[in-house]
Amino acid sequence: MVTHHLKEAFDRLNLTHMAAVYDHHAEEASKDSISYLEFLDKLLWAEIDAKRERTTTTNLKLAKFPYIKAIDSFDFDFQPSANQRKINELKTLAFVERSENVVFLGPPGVGKTHLAVGLAVCAIKSGYTAYFLSAHELISMIQENIVSGRIHRKLKTLNKPNILIIDEVGYAAMDDEVAHYFFQIVSNRYEKGSIILTSNKSYGSWGDVFGNNVVATAILDRLLHHSTTINIKGDSYRIREKKKAGFYDVSLYENESNDANG
Repeated sequence: MVTHHLKEAFDRLNLTHMAAVYDHHAEEASKDSISYLEFLDKLLWAEIDAKRERTTTTNLKLAKFPYIKAIDSFDFDFQPSANQRKINELKTLAFVERSENVVFLGPPGVGKTHLAVGLAVCAIKSGYTAYFLSAHELISMIQENIVSGRIHRKLKTLNKPNILIIDEVGYAAMDDEVAHYFFQIVSNRYEKGSIILTSNKSYGSWGDVFGNNVVATAILDRLLHHSTTINIKGDSYRIREKKKAGFYDVSLYENESNDANG
């Protein structure tokens, strides 16, 4: 009777995991003669841990990552220019707490997106939220919402996550209107939410990316005021695999690398 009454209470309070593990913990408590307080402590923390895990799983899905990567799987031996000490400092997530930004610069294939996603995954596991989109997706999103008249509503949604990842800035130039709204996104999140941005272009080339040196300067002013820049100058992981396979276009890769390193 008491067990049935308890499980009804679990159901009303939506303590789903506690209901599932109650019998196991009750049997363990009886066998080990643990105190009522210890028994209650185990039940409560089992529920808390389960809810945390469910929240993490949900937030990882909502983040729209292209893949899940961990910082610990990054090959710092292959990319020694990726400052491991700085990245380990970023893993503490103090930059999220302070609403600071992180920028990864470097040629294609050096692991910029891996590190950006890895930091955001670490943040989600610590209770923060994140959202990922490529610069190409962002440009399309801005253009579509300008046409539909929902652009200001969309900009508000991009303010919500603790971390906004904008990947591959520089692969496509922006017209004046899109650049204006990109500036609004950066400005709206200034000192309120973190941005992690990756780019294959040096800062000196951002005038070309945004089609306007004045807009580029305004974006950089807000983006870099409270930020960490990691400049990766190594070889591409994809090129490494192509070398192993025996085919590799040196001239193509050198042209991409020169764009990123200014």
